[in-house]
Amino acid sequence: MSVHEVATLRLALFSRSTIATRVALVLGGTAFLAAMAQISIPIPGSPVPVTGQTLAVLLLGTAYGANLGLITFATYLAIGIAGAPVFTQGTHGSSHLFGATGGYLVGMLLTSYLVGFLAGRKWDQKIATVIPTMILGNLLTFTVGLIWLHQYTHQNWAWTFSKGFTPFLLGEVIKIAIASTALPSVWRFVSHR
Repeated sequence: MSVHEVATLRLALFSRSTIATRVALVLGGTAFLAAMAQISIPIPGSPVPVTGQTLAVLLLGTAYGANLGLITFATYLAIGIAGAPVFTQGTHGSSHLFGATGGYLVGMLLTSYLVGFLAGRKWDQKIATVIPTMILGNLLTFTVGLIWLHQYTHQNWAWTFSKGFTPFLLGEVIKIAIASTALPSVWRFVSHR
C-alpha cells in the first residue's frame, strides 16, 4: 500500500497496527494532551483560560483518525476525572467536566472525532482542505463550549461571547495556522520516505 492510499498519518507511519501500538499511541496522545493543557493563560473575568489543548486536539485527531482520536481524548478525560493531574495547571476532578469549562472539553471530544473523520478522507493532506478541517473543528469546540458556558453561568450572550470566545480568536487563528502548515508538511515528508 502506498502512502497516497493511506488515509491517516497513524496508518502511514504504523501500517501494521497492533493492540500494543494502539495502546502506546493512546497513552502518548494522552500525555501530549496533558502537557498542552499546562500551557494555560488565564483570561481576566473569564472562567475559561487559553490553553494548548485545542491545538493538541486538532493535531491528534487528524493524525490518529476518528476512532483513535476519540478514544485518546476520552482516555484523557477519564484519567483527569479519576484524579490524574492532567487538566490545566495540573488539576483534576469531575468539576472540570461539569463546571464552566465542561462544554469546551465535550466540544474537544467531538472535535477529535470530526477532524479525524475528515482526515480519514485525506482532508489533512493539502492546505486547501486542512484549513477548513481545522476551522470546522474549532467551530464545533467553541459552539459546544459557548452553549455550555451560557447555560452554566446564566449570563447573557454578550457576556458569554466576550468571556468565552473573543479572547481566544487570535490564539485559535495561530493554532489553526500551525496545524494547517504542520500536517501537509508531515505528509510531504512521509510520502518521500
